[in-house]
Amino acid sequence: MENLPAYISVLFGLTTILTAYLFYKAAGNSKPVLLIILIWLAVQAFIASSGFYTVTDTLPPRFLLLVLPPFLGITGLFMSPKGRKFIDSLDLKRLTILHTIRIPVEIVLFFLFIYKAVPELMTLEGRNFDILSGITAPVIFYFAFIRKQFDRKVLLIWNVICLGLLINIVSNAILSAPFPFQQFAFEQPNIAILYFPFIWLPCCVVPLVLLSHLAAIRQLSNYDKKA
Repeated sequence: MENLPAYISVLFGLTTILTAYLFYKAAGNSKPVLLIILIWLAVQAFIASSGFYTVTDTLPPRFLLLVLPPFLGITGLFMSPKGRKFIDSLDLKRLTILHTIRIPVEIVLFFLFIYKAVPELMTLEGRNFDILSGITAPVIFYFAFIRKQFDRKVLLIWNVICLGLLINIVSNAILSAPFPFQQFAFEQPNIAILYFPFIWLPCCVVPLVLLSHLAAIRQLSNYDKKA
């Protein structure tokens, strides 16, 4: 993607760093958490820079190396006592405000669409309404934690809805990528996620957003059970 303006990569790189920072703060300034995230980002940047992920006709897809470790990591957290303890210790306020990063992500996706690196269906003009999560996050944060006018049920419902929006765009993104099982956007496949720094979207940004929702839903559901 040599024709891609540098500012798009810079904007996404900064968005990824901000995502990692916000989750680090939600984890109580945990240095091990930050270290794991930074090492993972560095490893994937090195792999992607070699062109490894641009080979898309293999089975299983090399793309699994991006998404499977975070997925297994999240699953492991929910299955182990220590993992659940960590999840329950995450700061709900910071988990909520973390979702504002979905605004710059959607802006980047729109730029990538303009330069023919992702299909239209991955933008607001297509099937992607994930920006609504980012726009509403500060509103939910303000009325739930500052004004305290939204109770935990409202916060729970918002998280469930936004999780649905995330699953929607992730599904479309995967099925529009140039893999053997591609279903959509054959005229303009989703190729951006095969290149650095945009590989950080499926390997870091999306997993952290997903974990933030799942952790919030668990905390809020457990609170309702105790109440």
